Amino acid sequence: MTEDRGELPPGLALSWGVLPVQRRGPKPALSVDQIVDAGIEFGDRDGFEAISLQRIAGHFGVTTNAMYRYVRSKEELIVLVHDKAVGVPPELPSGWRAAATAWVDAQVKLYAERPWLLDVPIRGAPVTPNLLRWVEVILAALAGTGLSQHDNLGCVVLLDGYARNYANLARHLGANDNTPVQAEQVGQFLVPRLMAGGYPTLTSLYLNSEYEDELDDDLEFGLARILDGIDVLIGRR
Repeated sequence: MTEDRGELPPGLALSWGVLPVQRRGPKPALSVDQIVDAGIEFGDRDGFEAISLQRIAGHFGVTTNAMYRYVRSKEELIVLVHDKAVGVPPELPSGWRAAATAWVDAQVKLYAERPWLLDVPIRGAPVTPNLLRWVEVILAALAGTGLSQHDNLGCVVLLDGYARNYANLARHLGANDNTPVQAEQVGQFLVPRLMAGGYPTLTSLYLNSEYEDELDDDLEFGLARILDGIDVLIGRR
């Protein structure tokens, strides 16, 4: 399918399979899908900063200028790579609470597999197919709660933000090569200073081995509190 993409945001038309009007000349040697797949490969292997038109051009043995025959800019490339790398959401279980839990878990796992997705700039509400499918399935799960569409969208933003924040924290902790905060030597150093400095609550946490740099069951705990809050909102409505 081809048509003039006009003033649409970069990547929007291509993500929906709408190709630019083809000029006369030799048949293109590459496809948008090949370019996007290469971008994902670079991201998976070397991180977000490795996704560039120049590197993809080198991968295919063409000039960087030749890439503009397929995508208009790096921004357009990132939009396409992002949507395809996210993929389609899982099938959610019945019941809004179980569905929300599965939806958040799936996002956290996705970010663990492809942490570079956390570096993709957010420039507005989702408009590409796969990103919208993620929104669609969770909105469908929330549709039976009796909340307004506005409230349901607010719940989606809340859940998405929680998944993203948790995944980003897990990413940074996993990349930290320093001695863990709860290392024995650190505790021996800090506890007497906390006691002398007026930190009684933190002292208690340290002595009970509760102040750690491991997320442990934090995902489930935080998500349960969010869902409890939504449950209260449902009751009020």
